[in-house]
Amino acid sequence: MRRLLSICLLLLPTLLVAEKAPPLPDYPVKQIGPHSYLIEGPLGLPSPENQGFMNNPGFVITPEGVVVIDPGGSVQIGEMVLRQVAITTDQPVVAVFNTHIHGDHWLGNQAIREAYPTAAIYGHSKMLAQVKKGDGETWRKSMLSMTNQATAGTVVLGPDHPLEHADIITIGGINFHLLYMAEAHSDTDLMIDIPTEDLLFLGDNVMSKRFGQMTHGTFKGNVAAIDLALRSNAKNFVPGHGPMGDRLMVEAYRNYLSTLRSQVVKLMDEGLSDFEMKPQVIKALADYKNWVGFDGEIGRHINRAYLEVEKEQF
Repeated sequence: MRRLLSICLLLLPTLLVAEKAPPLPDYPVKQIGPHSYLIEGPLGLPSPENQGFMNNPGFVITPEGVVVIDPGGSVQIGEMVLRQVAITTDQPVVAVFNTHIHGDHWLGNQAIREAYPTAAIYGHSKMLAQVKKGDGETWRKSMLSMTNQATAGTVVLGPDHPLEHADIITIGGINFHLLYMAEAHSDTDLMIDIPTEDLLFLGDNVMSKRFGQMTHGTFKGNVAAIDLALRSNAKNFVPGHGPMGDRLMVEAYRNYLSTLRSQVVKLMDEGLSDFEMKPQVIKALADYKNWVGFDGEIGRHINRAYLEVEKEQF
């Protein structure tokens, strides 16, 4: 019995390692500002093929160290981000910003903390509360399911430094301006304006060439958040998903949200229910029909906007 116990103890580290899914292949990093870099994720939802990687992790190299923004949805993605940081600079990671509660953007925190235990991890105060409540674990399980276990080994490690609207965090002489609207893509969404880089990270308040859920947000609030971003002096914008761009890219997503909502209001006034108005709304949004996820999300978006407007009318 003693010998069997000894063998089991010797095998335990191997068994624990075996539970972790294989690494994510490297994705290219590109420079998008004087000190800023982006790893652009593929379009689409988390899947076994993309191993859960479909967001846009970024990083900024400061004299004090590297600041990572949204390190992805698993420990494997976070490790890939760290490899790309390492080929770009020998500076350590000193801080991480998480834009919002959706785990495809921040479950990679684990990799950062394991490599750099003293790195500060920032997020909106509401995000900290929601992770503590259990939303992080829900997202961990969701990523496992959607990727057929490709994110196995990931543990929940949320932000530990709360932020609010208009906070400014200075790291290595570079100011990170935090922008927040209480109702946007979710009630936790931060946008990160970096004036000296002419750059603004939008989180999921904006998507490009791809649609996602609106379950935790409002169309009206999301448009207001985009307007807040457009009032900045930024020239370049990084969406939560899809290719980065200039103000026209941001305005394209704003137009989708505002057109959909205005169509829903108009057709509600004409007495149509959500499913009855779908063909007319789709026609009004013809410019977006080739965006990834359009067919799957448009019905849900109409329903969400319908319920939002209906609630406002009471």
